[in-house]
Amino acid sequence: MVIKVFLASSSGSTAIKKKQQDVLGFLEALKVDYAPLDIACNEDNRMWMRENVPVEKKPTNGIPLPPQIFNEESYCGDYETFFDAKEDNAVYAFLGLPPPPGSKKAPVKQEEAQEEVEDDEAKGEDDQPVSEEEEELRQLEEEEDE
Repeated sequence: MVIKVFLASSSGSTAIKKKQQDVLGFLEALKVDYAPLDIACNEDNRMWMRENVPVEKKPTNGIPLPPQIFNEESYCGDYETFFDAKEDNAVYAFLGLPPPPGSKKAPVKQEEAQEEVEDDEAKGEDDQPVSEEEEELRQLEEEEDE
């Protein structure tokens, strides 16, 4: 399964460029296979994206803006729904992909994750080694907060 990310390579909007970079950077950090499909230079990509975004997900003007994310032919969502899934630690479910081996199946709520961190710190268990993937995700989240 390949994740298709519809992008505009020549967008004049810095907000759209930033959203596109955020999605691609996060997918790369998770090592998710994806195909960036340019809608600015390829009319077929633009038409396919516009025709396959569900009506209820299209903006009032009817023209969805990039980035738009699909798993093969199945619509996953736009940047806002991607961002929500990322915040909920549910990106794999959002993308329709199985979680990687060794990961938790159910997403942990933000409050529960914070409680676990506080419990670990109280026990002195915060010296656990951090995987390279966790470190990349932490850095991406710090960059977003800036």
